[in-house]
Amino acid sequence: MRIGPGLILAAILLTGLGGAVGGWAGVQYGLHQARDEASLDEVLHHQLNLTPAQNARIEALETGFHTRRRALEAEMEAANRDLALALTRQHSYGPEARQAIGRFHAAMGALQEATVQHILAMRAVLTPEQAKTFDATISETLAPAGR
Repeated sequence: MRIGPGLILAAILLTGLGGAVGGWAGVQYGLHQARDEASLDEVLHHQLNLTPAQNARIEALETGFHTRRRALEAEMEAANRDLALALTRQHSYGPEARQAIGRFHAAMGALQEATVQHILAMRAVLTPEQAKTFDATISETLAPAGR
């Protein structure tokens, strides 16, 4: 069976279209995630009317968390590099790949726990009325209605 130039051209066009749709979907997902993160920051810093003392305490918490988050993200990146190396060396799901995946999951779990602890530490700075708005924002961010 001979493949004609029309079939090759159609395959190229469909591949390009598929890539474009996938890229667009990825960008839309990323923008949506960025809006979710910005909404918590917007509520915390612009809608809760923090006192100067509250703001100073939250800024200190955010500085500490940023350092911890960056270290855990670096650990996840290092684990991914180890996984890539293991897969290129072994071409199988061997002990080195399993170890790299375990290392990645440990760092990812630690990041999730640190994030929850950070959120609770910030919440502790708020008044009960501010905490209601903060809690509603957290709830919508973690379990959005309609999704």
